[in-house]
Parts: sequence; C-alpha cells; structure tokens
Amino acid sequence: MKLLVVEDEKALAQGLKFNFEQEGYSVFTAEDGPTAIRHFEECYESDGESIDLVVLDLMLPGMSGYEIAKEIRRIDEVVPILVLSARELSEDKAYAFDCGTDQYMTKPFALPELLSRVKNLLKRKSLVHKAPVSTRKVPKEYQFGNVTVDFEAFEIEVDGERKSLTNLELRLLQYFIEHEGMVLTRAQILDDVWGEQSAFVTTRTIDNFVLRLRKLVESNPAEPVHIVSVRGAGYRFMPEEMSE
Repeated sequence: MKLLVVEDEKALAQGLKFNFEQEGYSVFTAEDGPTAIRHFEECYESDGESIDLVVLDLMLPGMSGYEIAKEIRRIDEVVPILVLSARELSEDKAYAFDCGTDQYMTKPFALPELLSRVKNLLKRKSLVHKAPVSTRKVPKEYQFGNVTVDFEAFEIEVDGERKSLTNLELRLLQYFIEHEGMVLTRAQILDDVWGEQSAFVTTRTIDNFVLRLRKLVESNPAEPVHIVSVRGAGYRFMPEEMSE
C-alpha cells in the first residue's frame, strides 16, 4: 500500500513516514501542494502504482490543503484523504469535507488512533474495489433530459448554459445516476455519499442538497421529473420524464 503524506513540518513528516513504514506501507512525503499533486498524478498514470491513501495537512505554504484535496478529487474520486491539522473549528472541518476529504483528525493526535483510521480507510477502499457492483457504470459525460453532466469538469450544461457543481453536489448527482430507478432512503444516501462525514450532518442536509440539484437540472424545480420524491421513503432518479 502506498501512502502520500503532505506535511511541511519536516520532523512530523519524517515521524509519520517512519511509523507508517513500520506498519508495512510505502510512504512518499511532500512539503507543498505542487510537489504532492505532481507525485500523485505520476503514480495515478502508472499502472499499479497509484496512491492508496493521502494524509493531508491544511496549513501549507503557497497552496492550502483544501486546494490540494480539490485537485486530488479531480484526479481520483475514491482515494481516501485523511486530514491531519491543527485547525479545530467546525467550519474548517465542514469545508474540508466539502473539498472531498474522508476523515479529519486534529493535532496533537494519538498515533494508535491515526494508524487505526488509516488501516480502516484502506480496508474500506479495498472492499469497495472488490465488492460486486450492481449499479450502472457512468461515463465521463452523461446526458438526461436537457442536461449534460461533465464529471471531469465538475460542470453541467442545461439548454446550452454551463453551471459549476461543488464536489458534494457532483457526488450526490452521480450517486443518483448510478442507482437509476432505485428508491434510495435518506439513510442510504447519507452513508454512501457523505460516509464518515455523516456524523456532522443530518438527513435534512440531503433534502437541502436535493433542492439545490433540482434548481440546477429541473425545468420546474417545484414539479421535478428527474429527482423525484418517494413519499415515506426517499428519492428516485429518473433520466426520462415518466408518462402519465
């Protein structure tokens, strides 16, 4: 397993590298964003050499950890990203999750807990890759109704007008598309889309995100035909308008 540690405090970075290597991981350290992203891209483009997990500080010179997380998410949507930061405010944590990170630990931290979290994230990634998938494979560009979704650009085009999506909006929309026609409960969506972040949000958050998506993709958000509500259950995605 290959880990990327992005940390500008050299003593801490070397300490993390030593302890991770003692656990049997291969570790690359980077002190800044450009170096981290360049190495991540090089590994991603090499067969069998991709990074399996990223440990990321937020306060870095020149390029913040938030920006690095966004860029990594543009390259790889599933690689686990664990934030290790001195920032303790809930706003910092929420924004980190919005940028696509999976877990958040504050400094100072307990090494056994960090090692346990890394192990569990890697295990979850392995199970996701090995588990049989019953959902549909979504192409890089997907069209439904008068909407074209560009998953690589984080954009949608509606009647010729392009609009940007946040990471979570895109992940939620992709989740709906992958489960076309299936009734999805709020609990399912919360677990599968928000994952570890679910401890910080409520099912009401899902409703708010659905409203935001409807405003983007529905001709009449008040009477949606693509992201429809299922009374007493949750939501269902329908690529084509259902006939009466």
